Amino acid sequence: MKNLFKILLLVLMVVFVGCTNQLESNRKLCFTPPSAFNFEIVNKTSGENLFTNGTYQSNQITIIDLSNNSKVPFTFIAENGQNIISIHTIGWKTEKINYSITIQEKALFSLYVDASRISDGCSYTEFNEVAIKNSDFEFNQNTGIYKIFVP
Repeated sequence: MKNLFKILLLVLMVVFVGCTNQLESNRKLCFTPPSAFNFEIVNKTSGENLFTNGTYQSNQITIIDLSNNSKVPFTFIAENGQNIISIHTIGWKTEKINYSITIQEKALFSLYVDASRISDGCSYTEFNEVAIKNSDFEFNQNTGIYKIFVP
């Protein structure tokens, strides 16, 4: 009888500890960070990446927040010849941003984003509006990359 009681107690402990860990795990899974904005800069006629062919260098990129003229942090991803500009700072809070992306002091395009950060038990970002101005572009939904066409 004592052994049966010990076994039952052990099983109950495992179940309750497992449920507690599962609940904690579900809370962590409920957080979704905002998607990064990724841009590939290509020649409009040839489609060739302008960083891969040496036309531009990553140290020539500047991204400016037009609301306060401050520099915006970004990452340059140089893998497998793709050479992508990635902005990870948009959408962590409800905001409207207006950025200018320049290379060699030449404005390539402007980025406008209206983002809402939703926290209703689960935290995620809704992008209400995304606009790329002053350049032709193409968005690939499979890769999440905006291809910016430079004449």
